[in-house]
Amino acid sequence: MTMTIRLFNSHSRKKEVFKPLSPDKVTIYVCGPTVYGPSHIGNARPAVVFDVLADLLRISFKQVIYARNITDIDDRIINAAKEEKEDISKITIKYTEQYKQDMKALNVSFPDEEPYATAHIKEMIEFINDLLIKEFAYVSDDHVLFDISSYNSYGMLSRRNPEEMIAGSRVEVQSYKKNPLDFVLWKPSIENEIGWDSPWGFGRPGWHLECSTMIFKLFGKTIDIHGGGEDLTFPHHENEIAQSACRNDGHPLANYWVHNGLVQMDKTKMSKSLGNVLLVKDLVKKVPGEVIRFSLLSAHYRQPLIWNQRLIDQSNTVLNNMYSLLAETKDLDSNEKNIDKEFLESLYDDLNTPKAISILHSLFKRLKKSPEDSSLRALLIGSANLVGILKNDPIEWFESKNKDVDIEMVNNLIEKRRMAREEKDYEKGDLIRDQLLNMGIFIEDTQEGPVWKKISIND
Repeated sequence: MTMTIRLFNSHSRKKEVFKPLSPDKVTIYVCGPTVYGPSHIGNARPAVVFDVLADLLRISFKQVIYARNITDIDDRIINAAKEEKEDISKITIKYTEQYKQDMKALNVSFPDEEPYATAHIKEMIEFINDLLIKEFAYVSDDHVLFDISSYNSYGMLSRRNPEEMIAGSRVEVQSYKKNPLDFVLWKPSIENEIGWDSPWGFGRPGWHLECSTMIFKLFGKTIDIHGGGEDLTFPHHENEIAQSACRNDGHPLANYWVHNGLVQMDKTKMSKSLGNVLLVKDLVKKVPGEVIRFSLLSAHYRQPLIWNQRLIDQSNTVLNNMYSLLAETKDLDSNEKNIDKEFLESLYDDLNTPKAISILHSLFKRLKKSPEDSSLRALLIGSANLVGILKNDPIEWFESKNKDVDIEMVNNLIEKRRMAREEKDYEKGDLIRDQLLNMGIFIEDTQEGPVWKKISIND
C-alpha cells in the first residue's frame, strides 16, 4: 500500500509531504524527560504521539531510527538531590526507571537509541570549542555563552524578533552576558556540585547543548524529524537550531520540526504551582495504561488536550465495549492482522488520530452487526494495534481490572437500570449499563429479566 505521509512542519507553519534525506532510512529525534521526579501526564503525551509516528513511518520505510534522550544532568536534578538528600546518580537512576515503567504501562515502545547527557560530556566540550573557534561563542566570568547576534536567523522557528524580545525584556541581565538572549553553553559548578573538568574550568553543560551534541553524534549534521512538546519551541529548540547551524556550516539541524500541544487540566495549564500535576504512576493504579493512551490520542496531537475525568470515563467505556465484543468473538482469532486503508490514510494525514479513532468506532459497529466475520475482527485489531490499542487479551483485560465484585452494588445498579428503562429513560439506563461495564459486569436482557456475569477466564 503506497501512501504519502504529510506532516505539519513547525518551521514552515504548513503541512508538507514528508521526504526523508535517504529514500530508505528515516532519522527521528525527540526530546525526552529530565529525570528529577516522576513523570506526569504531560510527559506522556509526546512519548505516545511519537511512538505512533515512529510505527507509522516503519510501514513506509525500510529503516527508521528513533532516538529519545534522557537528560540526567540539570539544575532541577541537583535541587531534587538536595531536597531528597540523595546522591544525584541515585535520583537519576530512580526516576529514569520510573519513566520507563510508566511508558511501558502506556504501551510505548522503547526507542532505538536512548542517549544520556552525562555520557556525552566529551562531545559537548568539543562542540563548544568549535563554536569558540568560529567565534559564535565567548567566554565570560567562567561561563561560555552562545552569541545570538552572530546568527542572523535566530527566532525563525518561534517567529520571534530578537530585538523586540530584548526591548520587552524585564528580566535583569546577568553581568556576564553581552546580550540578554545569549544562552549558556557551559557553566561553573560550585563546591560539592556535580561537574566535569573543561578548558573553561570545572563545570557542567547548559541544557540546550545536549540534544544538538547527541544528534550530531548519532546521526550527523542533519536529521529528518525533530520532535517535542510545543513548550520547547522557544527557547530550547530555537537555541538548538542556532548552535547546530553555526557549528555545522549552515546545515539545518532538522528538515521537519514536529511539536505536540500541551495537556491542560479543564482549560487550566498543568503546573506544580497550581497543584494539579497528574503523575502517570498514580493514574495507572486507577485505570489501565491503555485507557490513558487512548485518552492521549483522542485529540489531534497539535491541539491542546483537555484532561478530566469525563475523558477517562469515555475512553474506559469505549475500550470496555471493544474488548467485550472481542471476548465474545474470541473463537475467530486470526494470525493475519490487516490495517484498514481509511484508518491508515487518516494517520498519514498529519497523524489525524481523532479521525482514526472514529474509523475504529465504525469497524467496531460493523463487527457488532457481523460478529462471525473473522476478517473484520482482524481488521479492527490490526488497525487499533498500530496506535497501541487493543493489544491485551480481552479476557485478561477484564480480569486484571476487576478482581473483586461488590454483588450488592451490582444488584442495586441493575435495579436502577430496570426502573429507568420502565420509565423510558433509556439514556440513564445506558449510563448505568456503561457503569457496570466499567466494573467488568455484563448484562444480558432475557425474557426472565436481566442476567449479569463477570467475565471469567473460563467464559
